[in-house]
Amino acid sequence: MVLQKVVAEGQLEVTDTLIDDNNSAIQTSVSIEIRYQALDGTVGTWNDKEFLETPGVHSEGDGRYPSETDSLLSGPRHGSDGPPGKSNPQSAERSFRRAGKGVFSAMKLGKTRPSKDEHRKQDDPAVLETEDLDGKAMRYGAGLEPDTVSLASVTAVTTNVSNKRSKPDIRMEPSAGRPMDYQVSVTIIEARQLVGLNMDPVVCVEVGEEKKYTSMKESTNCPYYNEYFVFDFHVPPDVMFDKIIKLSVIHSKNLLRSGTLVGSFKMDVGTVYTQPEHQFYHKWAILSDPEDLTAGLKGYLKCDIAVVGKGDNIKTPHKANETEEDDIEGNLLLPDGVPPERQWARFYIKIYRAEGLPRMNTSIMANVKKALIGENKDLVDPYVQVVFAGQKGKTSIQKSSYEPLWNEQIIFTEMFPPLCRRIKIQIRDSDKVNDVAIGTHFIDLRKISNEGDKGFLPTFGPAWVNMYGSTRNYTLMDEHQELNEGLGEGVSFRARLLLGLAVEILDTTNPEINSSTEVQVEQATAVADNCSGKMEEFFLFGAFLEATMIDRKIGDKPINFEVTIGNYGNQVDGCSKPLLRRKKEGGDGDEEESELLQNSSEDEGGEEGELVSVSSSQPMKPLVTDRNYFHLPYLEKKPCIYIRSWWQDQRRRLYNANIMDKIADKLEEGLNDVQEMIKTEKPHPERRLRGVLEELSGGCLRFLTLADKDQHHSSRTRLDRERLKSCMRELENMAQQATALRSQVKRNTTKDKLKLVQNFLQKLRFLADEPQHTIPDVFVWMMSNNKRVAYARVPSKDILYSIVDEEMGKDCAKVKTVFLKLPGKRGFGPAGWTVQAKMEIYLWLGLNKQRKDFLSGLPCGFEEKKVPRGQNLPSFPPISLLYTKKQVFQLRAHMYQARSLFAADSSGLSDPFARVFFISQSQCTEVLNETLCPTWDQLLVFDNVELYGEAHEMRDDPPIIVIEIYDQDTVGKADFMGRTFAKPVVKMSDEQYCPPRFPPQLEYYQIYRGNATAGDLLAAFELLQIGPGGKSDLPPIDGPTDMDRGPILPVPLGIRPVLSRYRVEILFWGLRDLKRVNLAQVDRPRVDIECAGKGVQSALIQNYKKNPNFSTLVKWFEVDLPENELLHPPLNIRVVDCRAFGRYTLVGSHTVSSLRRFIYRPPDRKAQHWNMAAKHLNGYLAMTSRARRSRPTGEIVVNMEPEVPIKKMETMVKLEANSDAVVKVDVTEEEKEKKKKKKKGGGGGGGGSGEEVEEEEPDESMLDWWSKYFASIETMKEQLRQQEAAAAEAEEKEEMEMGEGSKAQAKNKDKDKDKSKAPKDDKKKKQQPVPELPEKKNKQKIDELKVFNKELEAEFDNFEDWLHTFNLLRGKIGDNDDNATEEERIVGRFKGSMCVYKVPLPDDITKEAGYDPTFGMFQGIPSNDPINVLVRVYIVRATDLHPADINGKADPYIAIKLGKTDIKDKENYISKQLNPVFGKSFDIEATFPMESMLTVAVYDWDLVGTDDLIGETKIDLENRFYSKHRATCGVSQTYSIHGYNTWRDPMKPSQILSKLCKEGKVDGPHFGPGGRVKVANRVFTGPTEIEDENGQKKPTDEHLALAVLRHWEDIPRAGCRLVPEHVETRPLLNPDKPGIEQGRLEMWVDMFPMDMPAPGPAIDISPRKPKKYELRVIVWNTDEVILEDDDYFTGEKSSDIFVRGWLKGQQEDKQDTDVHYHSLTGEGNFNWRYIFPFDYLMAEERIVISKKESMFSWDETEYKIPARLTLQVWDADHFSADDFLGAIELDLNRFPRGAKTSKQCSLEMVTNEAELPMISIFKQKRVKGWWPFVARDENDELEITGKVEAELHLLTAEEAEKSPAGLARNEPDPLEKPNRPDTSFIWFLNPLKSIKYLICTRYKWLIIKIVLALLLLIMVALFLYSMPGYMVKKLLGA
Repeated sequence: MVLQKVVAEGQLEVTDTLIDDNNSAIQTSVSIEIRYQALDGTVGTWNDKEFLETPGVHSEGDGRYPSETDSLLSGPRHGSDGPPGKSNPQSAERSFRRAGKGVFSAMKLGKTRPSKDEHRKQDDPAVLETEDLDGKAMRYGAGLEPDTVSLASVTAVTTNVSNKRSKPDIRMEPSAGRPMDYQVSVTIIEARQLVGLNMDPVVCVEVGEEKKYTSMKESTNCPYYNEYFVFDFHVPPDVMFDKIIKLSVIHSKNLLRSGTLVGSFKMDVGTVYTQPEHQFYHKWAILSDPEDLTAGLKGYLKCDIAVVGKGDNIKTPHKANETEEDDIEGNLLLPDGVPPERQWARFYIKIYRAEGLPRMNTSIMANVKKALIGENKDLVDPYVQVVFAGQKGKTSIQKSSYEPLWNEQIIFTEMFPPLCRRIKIQIRDSDKVNDVAIGTHFIDLRKISNEGDKGFLPTFGPAWVNMYGSTRNYTLMDEHQELNEGLGEGVSFRARLLLGLAVEILDTTNPEINSSTEVQVEQATAVADNCSGKMEEFFLFGAFLEATMIDRKIGDKPINFEVTIGNYGNQVDGCSKPLLRRKKEGGDGDEEESELLQNSSEDEGGEEGELVSVSSSQPMKPLVTDRNYFHLPYLEKKPCIYIRSWWQDQRRRLYNANIMDKIADKLEEGLNDVQEMIKTEKPHPERRLRGVLEELSGGCLRFLTLADKDQHHSSRTRLDRERLKSCMRELENMAQQATALRSQVKRNTTKDKLKLVQNFLQKLRFLADEPQHTIPDVFVWMMSNNKRVAYARVPSKDILYSIVDEEMGKDCAKVKTVFLKLPGKRGFGPAGWTVQAKMEIYLWLGLNKQRKDFLSGLPCGFEEKKVPRGQNLPSFPPISLLYTKKQVFQLRAHMYQARSLFAADSSGLSDPFARVFFISQSQCTEVLNETLCPTWDQLLVFDNVELYGEAHEMRDDPPIIVIEIYDQDTVGKADFMGRTFAKPVVKMSDEQYCPPRFPPQLEYYQIYRGNATAGDLLAAFELLQIGPGGKSDLPPIDGPTDMDRGPILPVPLGIRPVLSRYRVEILFWGLRDLKRVNLAQVDRPRVDIECAGKGVQSALIQNYKKNPNFSTLVKWFEVDLPENELLHPPLNIRVVDCRAFGRYTLVGSHTVSSLRRFIYRPPDRKAQHWNMAAKHLNGYLAMTSRARRSRPTGEIVVNMEPEVPIKKMETMVKLEANSDAVVKVDVTEEEKEKKKKKKKGGGGGGGGSGEEVEEEEPDESMLDWWSKYFASIETMKEQLRQQEAAAAEAEEKEEMEMGEGSKAQAKNKDKDKDKSKAPKDDKKKKQQPVPELPEKKNKQKIDELKVFNKELEAEFDNFEDWLHTFNLLRGKIGDNDDNATEEERIVGRFKGSMCVYKVPLPDDITKEAGYDPTFGMFQGIPSNDPINVLVRVYIVRATDLHPADINGKADPYIAIKLGKTDIKDKENYISKQLNPVFGKSFDIEATFPMESMLTVAVYDWDLVGTDDLIGETKIDLENRFYSKHRATCGVSQTYSIHGYNTWRDPMKPSQILSKLCKEGKVDGPHFGPGGRVKVANRVFTGPTEIEDENGQKKPTDEHLALAVLRHWEDIPRAGCRLVPEHVETRPLLNPDKPGIEQGRLEMWVDMFPMDMPAPGPAIDISPRKPKKYELRVIVWNTDEVILEDDDYFTGEKSSDIFVRGWLKGQQEDKQDTDVHYHSLTGEGNFNWRYIFPFDYLMAEERIVISKKESMFSWDETEYKIPARLTLQVWDADHFSADDFLGAIELDLNRFPRGAKTSKQCSLEMVTNEAELPMISIFKQKRVKGWWPFVARDENDELEITGKVEAELHLLTAEEAEKSPAGLARNEPDPLEKPNRPDTSFIWFLNPLKSIKYLICTRYKWLIIKIVLALLLLIMVALFLYSMPGYMVKKLLGA
């Protein structure tokens, strides 16, 4: 009813009252205005003001807060003023600007704050927080609030203001496709549980194409390698991350045969790179057999894999003795979230068909043929190649076809989930010469699957994917061929391919399964034509409003622009309308076609009005703008293009992506705002963050309502459905988390929460990326003289139209500024930074049906010019727009200054000038010579700027201004240095020029050069309309005040910053490491300091060689600086060399871009105690100090208890057990009680079995420095573990909170309260609660040092506490980012400091005692005269060195250089070792300042040729020496005067303390009775006695003094953290491979001034010598050994048993028992002794073996391998090889106790190690028992193959000498012969015996019976024989 009326009248207002839940009317009514507009535009278009005005929006500056939430709906649609109820952005903006926030530039408007947010002001507690007291108010002197300027904001420009313009893209250069350096390092540590008997395994490591092999280990299935391999690559990231890392274990490979594969593992480099720290560390790879799917796992391989790109530094987890027994299942080499049980799966990639292929007449023959016969076939023979996980599959080749049909599927068999992330699909053109890629597409598996519990397997399509690459006009040598390979951004559409993907998980138990993993190709069933969506006609409209900044290099031939979408619009081989015909021939019947025709006829009004696409503008000759650029004179006539195209209608995909993109853009903008507010210290960033979160959750919920439409769509693929579900889940989840987070954002948590919100952003961006393409992207090409020059690529989703605002593309129907760039490789480097052309372009893409409002977003005030045929059709697109309205403006560009620009000249400076472009005009500032921070202070006026369109639109939508910075060169063209954009503040002629909008504030704009930032520009821009009264109405320009600048106008007063007087004091210390200038050495340098035009020069250094320090230390100058610190100009430091005849040469310069850290603010007396408190908060409280403080008399007592050690994992035993005589201390009863109690209540520390409590106490005399070192490393690891655990816990809590949201809030508040109570509820002390550390199970005896796993500098802020180092730079910053690093440009260093403060200073400072006016603020600095120092360098060890030799090893030695001293420790090189332990100290005498840079290098020793540098590290000793942190000699934990922990410093703790107190003007130290010492207002307590060597106790104050030193940071004012006794870990770098770590070096440096008493001898840290041991193993008996042989005679089973044994790594010294022949029961008796001598390192639990690697090796290599004893049982065979029956490997440090009897011995002892009590032979010394032999049966199951009774006896070499024993059963101490049954002998050596055996035992009765029977027979025979004779005799009676 209603609708009919609407259609009839075109407009209708409906009013209705609302009802509540009970259906009763309530007093609210709704008015809805409905309008109807017919498709063909018959009812007329909407006009701008028809909808009601929103009341109350225009209220003048109602002073609201800047909005916390920007409305998520991006304002009303297309120029209509929005329905009632939505505030109108344009008017809102006005009120906002008047509200006088001059903070964000004009770009950031369009935000009003809804009044409901008023109450939020209460969010902030009304408590005075300490930060506010820091005297913030004073900082901003004359009430200029800090808000007036925002630091360089990208957002400033790029934020959308209005609904007519969209964001320009500021970064220019394509980063993809440029090669970079990568290094893949793989360490193969060991393999376990390899399947197979008695194998000789080798590991092959393959990365990409390169292979490397480990050495071969003999007869073991758990080999230990510890070999390190490095692969270096220089390829683009995409190529790198797709490379496959393959680890395979091969059995018995040698020179002649390739060996058999046991199992392999593969993963792509990208997976490793996405891991934290880009590495897997000590993880177990599961090996599987790719040939046989049904087989289970083939073993485990333990390895480290790391991938380092340039500039990544990999933090290696600290390597010490790894004792944690390897929990294989818990440390698998798999990324998080991948299940350990991976199954085999089949990946079916279905290739259906392709279309739109380009003409590829690759073969020359084809051209000849065409010329001769005129045969013009499709010259392309396409096939598809798919590459996945290192395997390739190809479809068949379709001969000469542009629209090939394949319908084939390629099947890959791979483990699921695969560890390779991308499938590469390439259409290639087959050719006899070489196949070329036509286009490439990558499918990212993460985007087409979801691993969650509600996830789905990878699935795709059937859907079309678009391929992009080089331009379509075919040339023989295509320079952009790489683009077709998928490297870099494609510059043109190449083809589209219809494909699908499915995955099926295989059931490997199924016997029918085909177990091959070869790639297979089969036919696939074809899919219906409409499976990928219904064909729809799309309409693309574009208008070119401006084409300026066209590069002069292009030449002045006529220029035109071509727009293409897919192949439509392409002039080379574009398609226009053949599609309709094709539909007729073979479509789904005629209805579709008729529908299409019907649509078109309706639109075009009859066939003769057929709409023919116009895809390119008319060529036009460019006009000159200035020296660098042309422009096209479009003036009022703007050319248009329009293209019809037909695509499958899958807009829903793009709509969903758009909604998510918009949420993400909004979020990103909000986050940028918050970051900026934090950066510029604006008030209340947390409010803005809360707003951002609220907006986010609103946006996510809105997505849920919108995205759920179109569910019934027939052509939705499975991926569409699943993706939608998972996106909806994710966004719903995100909305909840955002709401929960919002309530947690507090002022102090803003930064942490910001990080969490960043994760949301990444996730949204990931979700928004739609894997199934639909409409191809739009390309805009600029053609000069019909040659393609430059292009821009616009994603089609960005310009896609939708009726729903959120779904619309962000640039649809908006004017977008597009910068055209060069295609492919040409766009790399500087060429890519220059703009080829700047276009203002308007694009609209949508269904042809929705075409009516395609012009709605254009600036108003134009007439349409159409082709003659479409003249009177309303919806026919124009070919050009004629603007009738134009406005005239004046642009004023206030160019104040730029900072931190790019160094473009070889001097390291630039001569910058700025060029400002607006529309088609450009102007330059003056050139300022030799500076990187020019202050131009110049006003540029652009007169008569003509803009086309309505006045009101200009106000809200001014065009953008482009500012480019150049470096002026005396010859040649100016060099480009960077570019930025800005939008002017606009004043219309009817507005007043008055606050708050005018005059505009100066603002920072970020300058970009390519993708890198290159400084900031401080400027302001205003665009003033010239009204009817002409220029006289404009605000006056104050003419040049200073005549000397001539015609240059300065920035007027209201805009330039307010200045006040500052004094800058400079401390000149010295110059270091100056390199030569023009081949001449620097001899008499001087430093010039300049800031804001004023400056000061240092004294001249007379002879740089002799003394590079300055004679006058402090100088100052006064200068006027802006009040607002954010506007402070940079300070320039320049070093010049004074040559003869008054010539000066610049050596190098440095720019201090921010003076903030040098500004001194006089302390506010009122806030004094607050400052104190804050200082306390910052002081690092040592983790273990349990400082108890109470302050009755204003003193703080710090009670130094014995420190609570950190719980350690069984460290004690192994560290000290290298003593022979282990002293067992009898523990008194009460102590035992204590221990038991501790065990019960000790914070988790006292687990373990009863025996472990009474562990041996270490013997003082046996401890050495290494004991201390290893104990410290354990502590460090433990601390790291605890930190990780704590972090994980915190994260869990965070998750929980976000999940429970507001419910948890109340609880958390209470939790926080409890947490923040300090240990003694000392809230007043502001002390951080000290984490309670678990008690340790045995009293800690070892003093520890601090092991830093980084450089000391990193821990102590580079030791720049008062002396700063400024790197002097010279030379250009390389154009090619790769080659010139900052390092290479450094030409020296200036040491000094500065202090900036307002004058005059308060008196109380200058009147302080001992104030020396010559030093100004730098009181109490030491003298800088030369000083002699003894430098003692200790090198502990190096880890992970980069291999330098072919064999993958290195022969490292240490080289140290300091000044003229050069030590090369070449003769002590360590052979073939990548983790060498050096354990050396070197003493060097040096003189500061001449010799202060210490270089420690590790070289690789080579027999022939020069030694190679592996890596080096440099240490600035001078800063350490002079630092307040006292880095000369670390302060140890305890003070002792003898033993391994002797005090190293020549000064005792008490002397150091008094010196520190004196220097810091601190009262003290006062030692009192009862072990108390008072320093300032702190009292420390501690022990007061010390033992000397003889055990005598003496009283001493040293412990007390040391206690103060260890807590020196708590001392008020003078306190700072002192460097503890330590070992630092420094990365080794090699100048040839910049930025990539080549290993790490553990070391430390002590320094002692020579004018002080000499220090004692250096500590001995030489590596522990391995101790000689002898292991005697007696094999007594075996039992139940399986029987292998069949007896010749009887067929009985028997075995000829012998036992073989060896220690791991000494296979060649294996020992065999004699053979027990013919065991019928599996019992064998041996009584046989093996003797294994070995060298053992107690601390590292490793056996040390030295042996030559091969006959060619020059020297022996030292190996460290775990102590493992292998026993094997064999069956001896005489003629064939012996049969292996079973083995057991015992780790001598922890192996199961042997069973008492053979019966109790079971398989459990091997499989179930975790639960059995373990013993160590090094503690037990003697063990006897039964152990099982195991082997794997056919099903890979472990089974027992025998049992052995053995006795292990461990003796030290000395003990072994005292009680010798013989091998086998020999003297001395012979074993008795075994009592073997008689059967055990060899039959053919002893035939009699065997006969005897055969007769006697087995067949005795049988033989007797036979004998008797024989006798009987003989008797019968004889009887029969002799009977007749006798008979005759008897008869004859003879």
